Amino acid sequence: MARPTILVADDHILVLKRVLSLLEGSFDVVGVTNNGCDLIAEAQRFHPDVIVLDITMPGLNGIEAAHALHDAGSTAKLVFLTIHDQPAFLEACFAEGGLGYVTKSRMGKDLIPAINEALADHRFISPTVPY
Repeated sequence: MARPTILVADDHILVLKRVLSLLEGSFDVVGVTNNGCDLIAEAQRFHPDVIVLDITMPGLNGIEAAHALHDAGSTAKLVFLTIHDQPAFLEACFAEGGLGYVTKSRMGKDLIPAINEALADHRFISPTVPY
């Protein structure tokens, strides 16, 4: 059985390295990008099962990118990985089709469960996010 494919978008190199180290044992990372504009192109190129994306990125932010992905017909599950823990960001991400919302401070504990829940079409929210 093939492992789920993941595309990662974050503009911080240290975060990208940490995310890749967390994912390497369970998933196939098919691409990495550092901005929202390239994310759209990479998603169309690779057709990943899941996209892990930051909210605050250059070009298009993650919420704008999620909207563009939806408009482009992407079927990838979206898991947002962010520093933002305000309910307004959570609501905006879920309004654009997000299934996961993981704060960067909890990525070591929450990212893999969030991806697995997204793959099962279930929502996941880091427990530190008020909603």
